[in-house]
Amino acid sequence: MAPISIKTVLISESVDPRCKAILEENGIQVTEKQNMTKDELIAEIKDYDGLVVRSATKVTADVVSAANNLKIIGRAGTGVDNVDVPAATKKGIIVMNTPSGNTISAAELTCNISGLTSFL
Repeated sequence: MAPISIKTVLISESVDPRCKAILEENGIQVTEKQNMTKDELIAEIKDYDGLVVRSATKVTADVVSAANNLKIIGRAGTGVDNVDVPAATKKGIIVMNTPSGNTISAAELTCNISGLTSFL
């Protein structure tokens, strides 16, 4: 597979600030716009090569159809159930996720809850 060129990325939800920093350090222009409606996302997505979402953003077939330049959708978390993968695949858009991205946070939360219950 030939390398793809990603110059602009839209981050549509709150993610770790390191995500934006890493992209920018690699010459990618990043825009963060949270809490967009479906219509706002459809209007906005046409200008981007990449999209980073979590679970709240629904990347429907309508969104994919409006994405003229989109090459990649990255889901920060486990699963891609909020992305219309068949529509993206049909358009040649790569869909990926980070299944172990929040493992440390989940472990820390479990330890904190265990500590709290033993304290109580």
